[in-house]
Amino acid sequence: MGARLPTDGPWRLVAAAAFAAASAIVQAQQAAADADVARGAYLARIGGCAGCHTAPKGGAPFAGGRVVPSPIGGIFSTNITPDRQHGIGDYELQDFERALRAGTARGGKHLYPAMPYPSYARMSDADVRALFAYLRTAVAPVALPAPRNALPFPFDQRWILRWWKVAFVPRGAPALRPDRDAEWQRGAYLVQTVGHCGTCHTPRGLAYQELGYDDTSSRYLSGAVNDHWLSSNLRADPGAGLARIDVRDVASFLRTGHAAGLVAYGPMADEVEQSLQHLSASDAMAMARYLKSLPSQDAQGHYAAPAGSDPDAAARGQRTRDVESVGAAVYKGFCAQCHGADGAGLALAFPRLAGNPTLLSDDASSLIRLVLEGGRGPSTTDGPAPQAMPPFAGTLTDLQIAQVLSFTRTRWGNDARQVSTQDVASLRKRLRK
Repeated sequence: MGARLPTDGPWRLVAAAAFAAASAIVQAQQAAADADVARGAYLARIGGCAGCHTAPKGGAPFAGGRVVPSPIGGIFSTNITPDRQHGIGDYELQDFERALRAGTARGGKHLYPAMPYPSYARMSDADVRALFAYLRTAVAPVALPAPRNALPFPFDQRWILRWWKVAFVPRGAPALRPDRDAEWQRGAYLVQTVGHCGTCHTPRGLAYQELGYDDTSSRYLSGAVNDHWLSSNLRADPGAGLARIDVRDVASFLRTGHAAGLVAYGPMADEVEQSLQHLSASDAMAMARYLKSLPSQDAQGHYAAPAGSDPDAAARGQRTRDVESVGAAVYKGFCAQCHGADGAGLALAFPRLAGNPTLLSDDASSLIRLVLEGGRGPSTTDGPAPQAMPPFAGTLTDLQIAQVLSFTRTRWGNDARQVSTQDVASLRKRLRK
């Protein structure tokens, strides 16, 4: 007959204490798991995971199927829901970490760098774990295979990517800067890794590698053209960069797409709408501080504000000598109603053109595309209602578009290269507008 432990006296106190300790451990573990999921949800939002891994026009969240443009052809995003057959339902943490940081899916399948794993390569262990916890436990599984890529030879040979990754994917954690404070360090981490800003804003080499993954490279975030859109210069260039924009305005622009008379457009409007508006105020400020610290490297364009004492400055901005130019006439008829006769725009609605960094960039791709296709600002929780710009592809000729863009790039203190009719005709042909 087995012995029985007493159920009263000191034994009851010991049992109660043991139960309380075990309960505290379970609660702490659950709190840590909940914190991981919450952190992962935040990272997924600000990192744009759903934006790339959700097909347009009502696709299931995170189930893949969105085409990511690249010089070798469109590449479909994959299913990252916890579906066991088509998603990451059978992944362990180490499988997920390898895919995220090294661009190698389970089974040794090499991923194309349309997925920004060169940026994710230096994410912290804690953030990788948190993102995995969120995708595995808080996202609904979707049994949907991603469409197959149809890339030309030799780019359909994924084994080539093994050597591409050896050559170009950075390794190790981002280097800390002892001369910078904690806020700057956090901003650098968010810009370089989770935010993967360089994916669009850093020019690429012949092998499609980014020409720099952090501020040790002078080319990092210096602007690049993607899918016929110019991703602007995020360095402190005085003309086409951020030098003239206050750090608080940069932070506001990240979260709302509006600041200092500027409005996000094209893919950046989508990025703000889908991802960056979810940044906390402190993280947005940290990123802004980091961006503002990047020195100018390749100054493009010039802006000198007209003297405020000159009452005729706005009027002269509409004319060339005594004869109204084609560009001035087009601007007066189609643009001035929203952007103003003086190019000042309308706060929180229509962007200013005077001193606008996009107008001062050497590359006019975005300007031409906006005039041809139109555009709209982002819709965000804390920002103003989005305003739209109509398309003029069927209204204005190539000559008129070239002239009006040249006009805006050389008036109200702007000084940038003129746009040629060939520039417009070439892009119109590529866009088939």
